[in-house]
Amino acid sequence: MKQLRYVWFIALKDLKLFFRDRMALFFFVLFPFMFIVLFNFLLGDALSEDDPLVFHVVTRESEGGLSYQIIGAIETTDWSEPESGQPRITWLKDYDEARQKVESKELSGFLSFPADFTQQIFTGSQAELEVVADAEDPYTRAALYGLAHAISSQIGSQRVVISAIADLTGEEVQAISETFLAETDITALQSLIQFETEKVGEVERQEPSDFVIPGYLVMFVFFAAALSAESIVRERQNHTLERLLASSVRREGILGGIYTGTAIKGLIQITIFWAVGLLVFNIDLGLAPAAVILISILMVIMSAAFALMLATLAKTQRSAGAIGVLVSLVLAPLGGCWWPLFITPKWMQFIAKFTPHGWAVTGFNKLMLFGAEFGDVAPEMLALVGFAIVFGLIGIWRFRTSAV
Repeated sequence: MKQLRYVWFIALKDLKLFFRDRMALFFFVLFPFMFIVLFNFLLGDALSEDDPLVFHVVTRESEGGLSYQIIGAIETTDWSEPESGQPRITWLKDYDEARQKVESKELSGFLSFPADFTQQIFTGSQAELEVVADAEDPYTRAALYGLAHAISSQIGSQRVVISAIADLTGEEVQAISETFLAETDITALQSLIQFETEKVGEVERQEPSDFVIPGYLVMFVFFAAALSAESIVRERQNHTLERLLASSVRREGILGGIYTGTAIKGLIQITIFWAVGLLVFNIDLGLAPAAVILISILMVIMSAAFALMLATLAKTQRSAGAIGVLVSLVLAPLGGCWWPLFITPKWMQFIAKFTPHGWAVTGFNKLMLFGAEFGDVAPEMLALVGFAIVFGLIGIWRFRTSAV
């Protein structure tokens, strides 16, 4: 019981020093919201609605070919209803320019008619449509394949009719093809190339603060805890910890007091973060607010354990501060604190799994952006517990009260 009182007194002492330091209060409480306001403004309507599906088509034929009639029939000319949800088909005039845009990722892909398309159709030979698409955009590639299949199916059905007529009459396929296509309304293709859309609900605007605030919460809670290691090393160097040990405070009491003080500062931070987020930025905690709070608390527990470990690894106060800043600034972007992790490349998402930040941010994104429930973020919670245990055990094992 007496040791618990010492734990509380040591923690209370750290908190008093923290609240007396106005610069620390500004940096760890008010400064993060400057970033949040800035990025909330810059991202704006980034997640406000889904982009409509747009098909790009191009032909390498000379003007007057059959492909010109097909593209003209299916091209979308009325773009006056951007919210209708209907796919759009736009005609690109230059094949080489379109291909360069795909290579430079200005364009996701396009469907191309070959230069001898009309001749192949009239002679009954095989006509091939070309799909040029970005390898990293499988959805556009699949959509273009679907459009090519719709066109080829319609043309194929007409060629079956033409071949049957040629067999019955003995006439040349090309002559029948020219007559058949001249008498057939090519705009019939437009009615046979159809897209079905189903409205399942209104597209709600996604607030940027729903992923900005959790990211900076993770970053600054960890940052504050990491810099707490500097004060621990300072007290070890000026023999404060030795004096505590000489005054009947056990090693466990000193460890508990240091850890508790760091954790309480983190709890104050997350309380302010979520209070401002709910009241000012109108963030959505998702279907499982309790899971959001629990991940926040686990982040605090892990960060306090890291601060304890860092204090045992650093030999001087200056090195503790430098290492704390360096580690915090490296892990924050790698862990997805500066941008949504789910939009980063696969290699970066893989690296994030080796950081506590990556697990915490992923858990927040699942809950607040993708509608996950409590059980869906169990892996993220367990990962944070694992990091906390590893950091804590190293800190306990290496903890020394003297600078020697």
